[in-house]
Amino acid sequence: MTNSNGNGALSGAVVAVAGAAGPAGRATLLRLAEAGAVVVAADADAARLAEAVDAARYAHGGATVIGDTVDLLDLDATREWAVRTEKEFGRVDGLVHLVGGWRGSATFAETDLADWDVLEKLLIRTVQHTSLAFEDGLRRSDRGRYVLVSAAGASKPTAGNAAYSAAKAAAEAWTLALGDAFRKAAKAEGAEAPTAAALILVVKALVHEAMRAERPNAKFAGFTDVTELAEAIAGMWERPAQEVNGTRQWLTEKP
Repeated sequence: MTNSNGNGALSGAVVAVAGAAGPAGRATLLRLAEAGAVVVAADADAARLAEAVDAARYAHGGATVIGDTVDLLDLDATREWAVRTEKEFGRVDGLVHLVGGWRGSATFAETDLADWDVLEKLLIRTVQHTSLAFEDGLRRSDRGRYVLVSAAGASKPTAGNAAYSAAKAAAEAWTLALGDAFRKAAKAEGAEAPTAAALILVVKALVHEAMRAERPNAKFAGFTDVTELAEAIAGMWERPAQEVNGTRQWLTEKP
């Protein structure tokens, strides 16, 4: 694994994090900064984003961590973010997609299609926009990674989670298509293997300290702690692109 001295695969890498203001985002910013990466964080909530960025800077003095309020539902704005990042730092080596959201129902028959309208934007459209915006820069990187965090429910939907599971499954399919694009681009250039990878980290659900404090007796069985997720994200730069490209990496038991 990369270490706090910045001697590993992430040292000097420029990594963008979408949806960086939540608990998973905060943990990821901390881990990437610790590993020596330049971290460019984005979120729609400017206040929470500033807190997350400040926390990562404070924890790792000297680390370059910046925040940018970006509307990821706007493709042009997302493209501008990608261009701005590469122009300022000379390269882009990663996009970690942490934009989330959940809506569900008690039964399948009670599914509200308004939930789909919301989840399609949060879970699919943002993936489409970030992947299209960052694909070129990641493909040109010698260690490009597009990392999507998904849910086990995409592979085994439950009755009350039809909209959520379908949206997650669509986001996964889109990400795997990006991985195929990286593979074909490398082949067209005569390379033995791609240097960029698009992959999926699959969790059952996430848990963090505040959740445990609110529910001290809960076991959160099968949940992935946000610090463990952040460690797994950083670890994707430690493995060859060909090994992880177009794969689902399970952080929980397969359903």
